[in-house]
Amino acid sequence: MAADCLFCKILAGDVPSTPVLETERTFAFRDINPTAPTHVLVIPRDHIENAATVDPAHGEVLAEMLDTARQVAESDGVLDSGYRLVFNVGRDSGNTVPHLHLHVIGGRGLAWPPG
Repeated sequence: MAADCLFCKILAGDVPSTPVLETERTFAFRDINPTAPTHVLVIPRDHIENAATVDPAHGEVLAEMLDTARQVAESDGVLDSGYRLVFNVGRDSGNTVPHLHLHVIGGRGLAWPPG
């Protein structure tokens, strides 16, 4: 864990969140500024800075993040209607927390490109 990381502080219980699902390697919680009725962040319990720093050794945690995202979509009732999975990397993408996180977004029609 990184001492100055917001998501590490959420994992430690030092910052409140609204949990959705927990697994051995992942934690899913509601985004505080949702862009859709379902907007959940799935994070690894280990601190990984972002998708650009992922390597083959992270394969199992990435697979678990995707499985957690699918379970979130199912529990939120958007599995069949559709949902978006997003990794943002770097400042220009809007990424403000340097801890790998996967957005699960759904519950309404999602235009492409987003914005």
